Amino acid sequence: MQRSFWSDASLSAISAGFVAVLVGFASSVAIVFEAARTTGAGEAEMISWIGALGLGMGLTCIAFSWYYRAPVITAWSTPGAALLATSLVGVPMGDALGAFLFSGLLTLLLGLSGAFEKVMRHIPTPIASAMLAGILVQFGLSVFTSLQTSPLLVGAMLLAYLAGRRWLPRYAIILVLLVGFGASWLLGLMEFGQVHWALSKPVWVTPSFDSATMLGVGLPLFIVTMTSQNIPGVATLRASGYTRVPVSPVISGTGLTSLLLTPFGGYAFNLAAITAAICTGPEAHADPAKRYTAGIAAGVFYLLMGLFGASLVALFGAFPRALVASLAGLALIGTIGTSLEGATRNPERREAALITFLITASGAAFFGIGAAFWGLVGGLLSDWIFRRGN
Repeated sequence: MQRSFWSDASLSAISAGFVAVLVGFASSVAIVFEAARTTGAGEAEMISWIGALGLGMGLTCIAFSWYYRAPVITAWSTPGAALLATSLVGVPMGDALGAFLFSGLLTLLLGLSGAFEKVMRHIPTPIASAMLAGILVQFGLSVFTSLQTSPLLVGAMLLAYLAGRRWLPRYAIILVLLVGFGASWLLGLMEFGQVHWALSKPVWVTPSFDSATMLGVGLPLFIVTMTSQNIPGVATLRASGYTRVPVSPVISGTGLTSLLLTPFGGYAFNLAAITAAICTGPEAHADPAKRYTAGIAAGVFYLLMGLFGASLVALFGAFPRALVASLAGLALIGTIGTSLEGATRNPERREAALITFLITASGAAFFGIGAAFWGLVGGLLSDWIFRRGN
């Protein structure tokens, strides 16, 4: 394994894994903490949550990426955490964990049944590509909105990206990362005063099962995770050409991981979309067959995140928000372009794909379900209407 991995790995793949973890962690860890705090979790429990989530994501990224030789990136459910932060008020932590177990069990059963994979087969590629483009476009736009608030930092990163793409295309994002860190340091934007190194310690909380909480929290968590995370996650793999990765075993694996780690705070695991897109594009590795090394690298960084959860919370908090937002947007430009090309390539499905893109990009959410799901529904409905008479 080591010889094969190191022969296939590249600096760009390892940096893609690091950027994916940096973006995924820094962009949503505050939501996870808010969800934990809502259940009455103290500092020890919140650190345990981060440790469990890092362990689960690390092991699944490494196992799936190695086994399928593809960059299979998993993540915690960010929309799920947002849902929990608003729906767990007054719910005892034991009951909350019981709801997490219920959601994980539903995920495991759905994966074992093969139903999710059958549904995904009926989603046309242009619609799936348009949904992915709609999800990612906000990150591309964030580069230029951040340019307004941090012109020197983001301007330096933009110049580094352009120079890298012109002369060192494989290492463009590495150059952006280094320039971003250097510029932040010189501008005095890095705040390392609160960073200290300490290992995470797991805290076991025994789940309890309340039917109202299971149905009122566990079932919505399952639905939101499936529609807002796993569907775009599969679309990301498909859009990047990794059609041979079977969906059902991966979904089952994330459900099983949730079941095992819920007592420690691992509330929900799923396929990633945004961070996966960083590892599945040509910026990660010129050879698609070797991009699995980016997935393994991400898994290693996730394990480190889980191991040093308390320290990394402070470390990532030291990075300026504009750095993280711009790094994500620049790393995803190529994937956004590829997704838009896939969405508009087929003239017969172009209009339906554009409807999917616009709904998804709008960020509109209804009934607690995010725009990605409604974009998919709108695109499929439009495609059915447009093609019905043909």
